[in-house]
Amino acid sequence: MADKLAMFGAATGYLKRHPAELMRAAKNAVALRFGLPLDALRWLAGQAKGPKAPKDVSVEAVPPGIRVAATITEMGATVRAGAVIFIDRVSLNEAELRFEIRLDDVTAKVLDDNGASPVATLLKSGALDLSKPGNLAAFMPKRPAMLVEAQDDRIVLDFMKHPAITKSAKLKALVAALTALGSVRAIETDWDHLDIAMKAFPRGFNEALASLRRVL
Repeated sequence: MADKLAMFGAATGYLKRHPAELMRAAKNAVALRFGLPLDALRWLAGQAKGPKAPKDVSVEAVPPGIRVAATITEMGATVRAGAVIFIDRVSLNEAELRFEIRLDDVTAKVLDDNGASPVATLLKSGALDLSKPGNLAAFMPKRPAMLVEAQDDRIVLDFMKHPAITKSAKLKALVAALTALGSVRAIETDWDHLDIAMKAFPRGFNEALASLRRVL
């Protein structure tokens, strides 16, 4: 995780170079819309350290989606992988934390391998249909519980299925309270920002108040 002092310095430096960001943030806040500059995502990606951390991460807008690419080393192979990510639908409530994701223009090129890497062998052979990443995810040997649907170019994640939440009544109550206060309507990009559009009190003010009381 990036050092907090370095993060603060990077943020203040960015705002000095882009003073219009403050006005944009103020206007968006009125509409319950919050934007993260893509430069901030690039900076955060560059802070990842360690031998298995992604290298040479690139982030660019493909409105309303975002193109992400990185060089990763796994199972004896170094691969340059990328995709355009679209978040088609978000549903956050007391029952689900669901993100419907569509992947386009998925690429994976082997840069180096040890000669015995199954990943490199599969990629070089062309046996993997990268145009349908959902089908590949569906047959993962250790498919996570959060991956609730995967087909063709579509992947659906429900973070309510995470073991830490399913096993904790307190976390479930906290999720219910937070999603009663506000929920996400959309996640999309313009050419310079990743924008999150919010909705206040999606289940009504009384339900929000009741959910908070249950937590407190």
